Amino acid sequence: MVVPTRRTALWVVPVADLAGVARHVLDVVRVGLPGWSLVVLCPPGPLADRLVAQGAAVVADPGFGVDAGPTSSVRVLRSTIRALRPEVTHSHLAFADVVLAAAPGDTLRVSTEHGIAGDRLLYQSGAARARLKAAMHAARIRRFDRLLAVSHATADAMRAAWHVTAPITVIPNGVDPVGRPQPAPDADGGVHVVSISRLAPEKRIPQLLEAFALVRQREPLARLTLAGTGPLERELRATVDRLGLQDAVTMPGFVDAADLLGRADVLVQLSAWENCSYSLLDAVARGVGVVASPVGGNPELLPPRCLADPADHDAVAAAILAQAEPGPTRPSLPATVPTVAAMAARIAEVYESL
Repeated sequence: MVVPTRRTALWVVPVADLAGVARHVLDVVRVGLPGWSLVVLCPPGPLADRLVAQGAAVVADPGFGVDAGPTSSVRVLRSTIRALRPEVTHSHLAFADVVLAAAPGDTLRVSTEHGIAGDRLLYQSGAARARLKAAMHAARIRRFDRLLAVSHATADAMRAAWHVTAPITVIPNGVDPVGRPQPAPDADGGVHVVSISRLAPEKRIPQLLEAFALVRQREPLARLTLAGTGPLERELRATVDRLGLQDAVTMPGFVDAADLLGRADVLVQLSAWENCSYSLLDAVARGVGVVASPVGGNPELLPPRCLADPADHDAVAAAILAQAEPGPTRPSLPATVPTVAAMAARIAEVYESL
């Protein structure tokens, strides 16, 4: 039997940190793309270091990425494509999408959309900039052979914002069931509510604090951990003081998410938009209760009992209290969410189809 030669897929990631897209990359590198050799082009930094530790093939070039700028990044990507001659080059995040569209080279082009919002102004400074970005993406997608999206809501937002008429393949982020340790290591009888997100306006953490104040009235031992950093930290600390929650709320900054979820009763995520949140997936995979806003891809992951309008503090508080009780009210992973290996296999199938 003739064993076919493995082909090369080059993944293009323009950031160095360990945010959500890095999780996606690390997961796929860990399980591998069936039939393909995977090489990652990214800037030097924590992601590159973690990839090297996992034994991945990495091109960590300081001339590539958001900080290096588009001109240098196009040059580096072009030279990398010439050197590796990948059959497929796969970009992640908007900057990499645009750079890949601009870079010459004989390679099939694939893009995964992780972060578009249904509200065009959510991540933009104004309407003019939003229109410019939409026009840029509408132009660059003509250079791509296949577009992927992490949820159906993401695909719908792509069609609406960028006038996409080509088929979009939906491959949700994959997660493996973990199981929940019993009892939680630091259980003290009180409900432990957690938030794992950037402390930014679109995460709507002030609404969580207002709802948690109502939870605290019902459960005096309840406590809330706001994990993460961001521009709203000072404002949130002031809100904690105003609500008299100083003894119930901690803000530890960046933490290990898996460790925190292992000690949590309920994860709350009231974002203005989510595509396919790893935080929600990880919480459900660990048997943690979940409360989230009914936006984006969240309804594809969670049943209605886990969804609440962030503006309705009473509804959010009631959902938190209901999810704090272990049992059938807590969500389970829907059948549409693949394991990490199944996700990687579906990506490889897309490559094969090209």
